[in-house]
Amino acid sequence: EIDDGLIYLQITRGSDGDRDFTFPDPETTEPTVVLFTQSKPGMADSPAAKKGAKIISIEDIRWGRRDIKTIQLLYPSMGKMMAKKAGCDDAWLVTEGTSNNAYIVKGNKIITRALSNDILHGITRAAVLRFAQQAQMVVEERNFTIEEAQQADEPFTTSASAFVMPVVEIDGVPLGDGVP
Repeated sequence: EIDDGLIYLQITRGSDGDRDFTFPDPETTEPTVVLFTQSKPGMADSPAAKKGAKIISIEDIRWGRRDIKTIQLLYPSMGKMMAKKAGCDDAWLVTEGTSNNAYIVKGNKIITRALSNDILHGITRAAVLRFAQQAQMVVEERNFTIEEAQQADEPFTTSASAFVMPVVEIDGVPLGDGVP
């Protein structure tokens, strides 16, 4: 009975009932499915997107396979708490958010990190980059620095639950005129 919200689905290899950290045999073990819904009225017309997000940057100490979506979210959760403590909305782990992909816009160019083991390959990321190319914007996939983001026309993030979120401040530096 949700009019505006989301469905979260997570599937794992399942549990063989033993805690020895080996992968269960897929021939004999059923996958585990976790699913929940969440009501998010106004999600498509987000008030947060109208004011923009304030971001802090933090060191990226996650493991080397960030492209694999796992339930190991300890450091991203810690990053979100660091941002909250600093009075901000989220943290960037250099060029990726705690639960989103990060971008900067400079002129008619969108710059975002290239797909690799270093970032999660977001579905919203793929859609936004496809739409940008259809709009004849230049998409450049490369690393960028926090300093470069602070000098951009506008940084933004994308995620399945927030779509596109403008960023109006990074590490206490207001960007542009401070509004999206």
